[in-house]
Amino acid sequence: MMVKKIEPAAAAEAEMSAEDLKKKKVLVPAVLQGERVMTESSDEAREFYNQSRFGNLAENGKVDLSLLEGLYLLEKGKLDVSTDTGKVITFETFLKKARKVEPNFWIRYCVFKDMRNRGYIIKTALKFGADFRVYDRGVKPGEDHARWIVYPVHEGTTLTWHEFSAKNRVAHSTKKRLLLGIVDAEGDVTYYEVKWMRP
Repeated sequence: MMVKKIEPAAAAEAEMSAEDLKKKKVLVPAVLQGERVMTESSDEAREFYNQSRFGNLAENGKVDLSLLEGLYLLEKGKLDVSTDTGKVITFETFLKKARKVEPNFWIRYCVFKDMRNRGYIIKTALKFGADFRVYDRGVKPGEDHARWIVYPVHEGTTLTWHEFSAKNRVAHSTKKRLLLGIVDAEGDVTYYEVKWMRP
């Protein structure tokens, strides 16, 4: 006969079902509003911004997330997204709605997710004329400049020399490195860094 000592807290947790453990995990409530996702006003929601620079802090204490950030946090099990009427939105439904707003959403999301999973902070770069700007690991926006600008491209897409040159010119003029994030059919991303060279 074998006797195993279990601490009181561990005993209670051992009796909890997988469903109960999932409920124990705190999900931050958020609402999908057109092209944005707005969290509730809570300390947990503000940690998204404070720790990893997800979204922007609103005056009312809520965190205003982009569709990319909202879907990423939903997929990671940190966000509970619903409609204005309170209907829960699944990953698939969210993705479908986002694709209606932006046809190239999935390609951009693959690059966004890959960069975030690698530990980089990635933000939009529309004012630079690019899709994203990416900060070195450990650097938050406002502390230093972004290191790269990133263009997500599907592996089957053809770029003309003019388009390619324009992307490189934007990176060069903003003093950032240019990364092309090539997304394959499985959603995996390969990066190519492009630089100006003088012979």
